[in-house]
Amino acid sequence: MRYREFTDLVDEVFGPALGRAYVREQVLTPLGERTAAQALEDGVEPRVVWHALCDALDVPEPRRWGLDDRRQAPPAR
Repeated sequence: MRYREFTDLVDEVFGPALGRAYVREQVLTPLGERTAAQALEDGVEPRVVWHALCDALDVPEPRRWGLDDRRQAPPAR
């Protein structure tokens, strides 16, 4: 997963405003008590950050891949 795909999914799954707030403010324990934005800045792979964010916010598996039914899911963690 590329950074652009991460941001596209954030917008699709959570909505642009709420999604960006989650990325900036939601502290993710599996990522060392960092926010998604901090983890990405520190070089954590976007797919790892995406899974941690979805897990923290209880996003069901089918909703994690946005609006495109043909989008290929990132590899498992």
